[in-house]
Amino acid sequence: MPIKVVLAEDNYLVREGVKRLLETEPALNLVAAVEDFPGLMKAVEEHAPEVVVTDIRMPPTSTDEGIQASEQLRDSHPEVGVVVLSQYAEPEYALMLLEKGAAGRAYLLKERVSEIEQIRDAIEQVSRGGSVIDSKVVEVLVAAKARAKQSPLQRLTPREREILSEMAQGKNNAAIAATLVLTERAVEKHINSIFSKLALSEEKDIHRRVKAVLMFLGQI
Repeated sequence: MPIKVVLAEDNYLVREGVKRLLETEPALNLVAAVEDFPGLMKAVEEHAPEVVVTDIRMPPTSTDEGIQASEQLRDSHPEVGVVVLSQYAEPEYALMLLEKGAAGRAYLLKERVSEIEQIRDAIEQVSRGGSVIDSKVVEVLVAAKARAKQSPLQRLTPREREILSEMAQGKNNAAIAATLVLTERAVEKHINSIFSKLALSEEKDIHRRVKAVLMFLGQI
């Protein structure tokens, strides 16, 4: 069945543009489009969506309503995924979104709104409890962490940092291999090297994968 989606965006032209894109996608069912934070929370109660796609700044204060909505929904409707659309590539906003957990959360730049495949994929990922971070935000995070003094990320090669950035976007080994045109075996070797350099070799695989991404995102 199509994924039920509520859209929240205060800019009329952007809202209508995203609305039309979502309505053309058979895998999605747009059940409401609203323009502010109160309208978003009301629509969630009325329509019980599986995913919310929201602007990061909306009335009434136009500060970080999208992040606030994500946090409230984490408590009141933990089953609802959230895709935040933002014009800001600064990692602070993405880190705020993921501060209490990355499951079911995505952060995309607004320049992606014309790319229905990216929005659809992000919606599908968060509806399943996955997470997505815009590649441009990931690049900023990589650069910032690589510059940090004493950062273990400094030990990583450019290829390893590239693979870690793909991991941070929620991709598995097969997807990373396809994106970077590598074999899965090569990706596995690079990831094992990343774990070793980040002193995560003794952890269980799923735990060290998560911890590597969290280190990358500055969460631990």
